[in-house]
Amino acid sequence: MNPNTTIYFSRLLGSKLFGEADDMIGRLADLIVDVGIQRPKVVAASISTRDGERIVDFGQCRVRRVEGRYSFVASSIKDASLSPENLLYVKKHLLDKQIVDVDGRKLVRVNDLVLDSGPAGSYLVAVDVGLEGLFRRLGVARPLSRLLKAFGKSLSSKLILWNEVEAVDFSSTQIKLSKAYSKLEGIHPSDLADILEDLDHTSRVALFNSLDEERAADVLEELEPGAQVRILENLSDEKAADVLEKMPADEVADILDELRAEKAERLLAEMETESSSEVRSLMAYPEDSVGSLMSKDYVFFNQSMKVADAMAELRAVKPEAEVVYSVYVLDARGKYVATVSLRDIVVADPQARLGEIMNSVTDPLHDTDAAGSLAELMLKYKLHTAPVVDAEGKMAGTVVIEDVLEYVMHKR
Repeated sequence: MNPNTTIYFSRLLGSKLFGEADDMIGRLADLIVDVGIQRPKVVAASISTRDGERIVDFGQCRVRRVEGRYSFVASSIKDASLSPENLLYVKKHLLDKQIVDVDGRKLVRVNDLVLDSGPAGSYLVAVDVGLEGLFRRLGVARPLSRLLKAFGKSLSSKLILWNEVEAVDFSSTQIKLSKAYSKLEGIHPSDLADILEDLDHTSRVALFNSLDEERAADVLEELEPGAQVRILENLSDEKAADVLEKMPADEVADILDELRAEKAERLLAEMETESSSEVRSLMAYPEDSVGSLMSKDYVFFNQSMKVADAMAELRAVKPEAEVVYSVYVLDARGKYVATVSLRDIVVADPQARLGEIMNSVTDPLHDTDAAGSLAELMLKYKLHTAPVVDAEGKMAGTVVIEDVLEYVMHKR
């Protein structure tokens, strides 16, 4: 066979394997690829023989093509000695399975795979997710292409290089990958959440469990409520609590409200005391109240603080984006005084006091107020956040416009 020949996997399935004496050993049932190296290499083949399946060393095999038909010739038939890590069966684990198109940030179905075969071995180089790959496996791609060509049409073909995809749809829990899901690290949490929601149960839990706590928290926050529940119900209490501790208390309260009461209580008991106390206080608010939408995360200063010192503190704390729309001025007893926008801080004289630049467009909200009019209020005054106080006028939290919009959408 000529060096560096491109072969579709579907055209190899069922091909005969011959010994050096041209005696037929069996037929190809699958190829086994080591995906732990930079170029995934075919290291073994599953061969159907009269006596059953046999896993043979592919390094002893070469591919040949005669009159359009593929077959394999082995210089010696040697059983493969394989490590349990980083091995994927092409047909069993990839063909007809869902994979992640990393560049397109979506799940796609594998209709065929592309191998590059030469003197140095055979390598998995791409996946075919187009219709042509599906029809090729059915044996009708060529006649159908000729028919469509007569009408000025063609079959859609779409190949994606292997280094631009990530295999995630595993029905077997025995697969051990040393760098599992490493290609997904650059995908935005909201896109990864969409991918998780489309996966089967086993793959969804396996992928979520592979994330570190910070990233898992970001992804969990982006999932739909039903998917959040399914994920948490299948995590250990310890793992779930660790992830929830990385999330804003208001988001955790919303999620726990959807869980079974006994599961929610176990998770609260597993969480650190300070985190669980914040969550419990939010869960105590009636549904449709301002307090039920409130976030406990906010930045506050004293009105005597200089702008330069406030900026230095913000740099040190590095609050999340939604927390730093505005900062709040409180008195010594924790009562709300006024709001200072980040914009006002940035443009102010560094030596000015916060008390000199603070302002309040509206009165603070009360945690027991009805949430129904929040959207109208925040749109009217073009607010990104609004302060919330308790019955004593002490700062209780803030309401963020994103949470208000979510509330309105869920009420439709």
